[in-house]
Amino acid sequence: MNVATMKSRQVHPPRFSAGAMAGRVGAGPIGLLIGAILWELIGRVAEMPFFPPLSAVLVRLGELTADGLIIGNLFNSLGNLVIGFAISAVVGVLIGMLMGAYRKVEMALDFYVFALLTAPSLVFAPLFFSIFGAGNPRASIVGVIILYTIFIVIVNTTAAIRSVPKPLIEMGRSYCANDRQLFTKIILPSAMPLIMAGLRLGMGRAVKGMINGEMFIAIVGLGKVVSSAGDRFDAEGVLAVLLVIVCVALVAVKIVQVVDSRLTGWLPSTSRQRRRNA
Repeated sequence: MNVATMKSRQVHPPRFSAGAMAGRVGAGPIGLLIGAILWELIGRVAEMPFFPPLSAVLVRLGELTADGLIIGNLFNSLGNLVIGFAISAVVGVLIGMLMGAYRKVEMALDFYVFALLTAPSLVFAPLFFSIFGAGNPRASIVGVIILYTIFIVIVNTTAAIRSVPKPLIEMGRSYCANDRQLFTKIILPSAMPLIMAGLRLGMGRAVKGMINGEMFIAIVGLGKVVSSAGDRFDAEGVLAVLLVIVCVALVAVKIVQVVDSRLTGWLPSTSRQRRRNA
């Protein structure tokens, strides 16, 4: 056996690269870790009073939780979020389907939908407060959440119904499918991916509406904790509650994504991957 053969049979240790490690661990956790390290370093080096290091923010979060200011207010905020988003999803999808299916309905409502979509939703907060009164803050907050959420759901649902390929509908009619069968077997499944995309966008806007409503309409929930910390110039407290809000938004959007994957499981894997990357 010559030397070249012996070298070719030598076992080489595995090579580890940053790309391989990211592929095994996951790019998401690595990105979060890098962001946390940068936050800690910048907070300690810059020594800015309104940008404390992450470790100080986490300590403050633990203090707020121990004082009972996070858990109770979190459940209060989640109640507002669930009610507002549920109403927005049901009503928004129904209106969007009507606008997508019937041209006259779209012509009648199109102007109002896009006008309210582009208008700052928070300007209607005093209107809700005057309608429902100071004794019913939840109704006012839910109203703001609905205004933040419902119109993006309507627009996406309308576009989803309009984007159903005409040949599919013609094929259904050629097989003598009635209107109900066309809607349940062809139109709704074809439109479901875009409808769920609108609901994901709506969930993000619903969280924003929840916090804005709690801060500016009625000082309750997590918005109350943020306002109180801001009045005391407590940057660590503000950022601590912000972390909680971001976690709520991520979990809420993830729940919508899980429902999306269940309802659109019939799609090819390549199509699902393209929708995630979009």
